[in-house]
Amino acid sequence: MVLTQTPPLSLEAFLQQPETKPPQEYIEGQIYPKPMPKGQHSRIQTRLATAINAHSEPEKIAMAFTELRCTFGGRSLIPDISIFNWQNIPLNPKGQIADLFLIPPTWTIEILSPEQPPIRVMNNILFCLDHGSELGWLIDPQEQAVATFQPGKQPEIYQGDRPLPTLANLPQLHFSPTTIFNYLNL
Repeated sequence: MVLTQTPPLSLEAFLQQPETKPPQEYIEGQIYPKPMPKGQHSRIQTRLATAINAHSEPEKIAMAFTELRCTFGGRSLIPDISIFNWQNIPLNPKGQIADLFLIPPTWTIEILSPEQPPIRVMNNILFCLDHGSELGWLIDPQEQAVATFQPGKQPEIYQGDRPLPTLANLPQLHFSPTTIFNYLNL
């Protein structure tokens, strides 16, 4: 992953540019391309978001979005999965889901791609926590492990059948690394 070398750009100027493929994130005046998801990444992302929504949407507790641009705190990030508590989902004047999300997700999930710098991804998760997110996961398919991040706590590494933390308002939601990595089996 190569940093696009440009003079520092304002967040407002970045947001005025057309979206690109692959999408780009804005971090401290610099633009970083997000890697295009490959097979394992895409499968985990799709299944995990679907599972979260199956448990959280019917009761109007939360909603998971994939590849959603979230702009807050001077950055514009695109977590692989962004989960928002229901009452925090931005709405447009028609009462529909808005296009612009100018708040951090309640829960941010990143799925590490082999060419992605893990420190930058962890930095984005920590940035979300510093701006109000309650939970962050970093899923590493190569290591078959999930690192979790919560405000005021040390990161923890989960493997196997150890239950992963989820949002406090989703007690019926149960995942373990085994559950997540079993999504890769046909």
